Amino acid sequence: MELQQMRYVVAVAETGGFTRAAERCLVVQSALSHQIARLERELGAKLFERTSRRVRLTPAGEAFLPAARQCLEAAERAAAEVAAAVGEVRGRLAVGLIPTVAAVDIPDALRVFRERYPNVRISLRVGASDDLAEQVRQGSDDVAFLGLPTTARPEGVAVRELARDRLVAVVAPGHPLAAEPTVTLRRFSREVFVDFPVGTAGRIQTDQAFAAAGLSRDVAFEVTTADYITRLVGPGLAVAMLPSAYVPRLTGVVTIEVTDAPSRVEYVIWRRTGHTPAAAAFLAILGVESGE
Repeated sequence: MELQQMRYVVAVAETGGFTRAAERCLVVQSALSHQIARLERELGAKLFERTSRRVRLTPAGEAFLPAARQCLEAAERAAAEVAAAVGEVRGRLAVGLIPTVAAVDIPDALRVFRERYPNVRISLRVGASDDLAEQVRQGSDDVAFLGLPTTARPEGVAVRELARDRLVAVVAPGHPLAAEPTVTLRRFSREVFVDFPVGTAGRIQTDQAFAAAGLSRDVAFEVTTADYITRLVGPGLAVAMLPSAYVPRLTGVVTIEVTDAPSRVEYVIWRRTGHTPAAAAFLAILGVESGE
């Protein structure tokens, strides 16, 4: 069993097809298919079900995929450790982040990192805080930036608090509240809202604040990205609440201080053990010692 064969299996599983997997792996499709067929013969089981419309993992493939990923990650980590031993940082850096991260200028941090460590491949994943924390715990992400209610703290990972912030009201320029310097939660609760999905950290912090005040609200729209929140707020379809440190990036909307606004905490997290030299180098750029 070869590492290249495992890479091909992972690529097919992640792209959903042999053609796209071959493009990702920079090989012709026939070579990729041949290697996977050879691996299937060696294992004595089919890893994929192939139809004219799609390719999907068989039960054997589902069982094989996590182990293949672990082997590939172990091989990459071993190569990175050898490089680090001779003073070179290389390998892969997987960074997860919430869409409203504001405590760190991520593009600037990555620019500095790339200038210092050009041999590291970087992948970015935007998602919800709970999902990102789980991905760091499982090892699929090296570092993640989260935003959580003040009542929560990441568990099972190494963590550093970056900043605390309050949410502000975000409305359309023509909204009746747009000229007001402040608004209360009670007054704001009468509006139609756009927010993140129920159960996500970005939603919980706002839900908790309204619940603590004994208020309910109408969340008519649920979206997964902050930029789409503003696309609904701008035309006047809804109002929203977003972190004050994030809203200066927005255009076409008006922000209003909320007198009894909810708060959130931004964190950077990483694996407690087994973090890569690339992850340690990135954390150092942020001013964080990975041994903390």
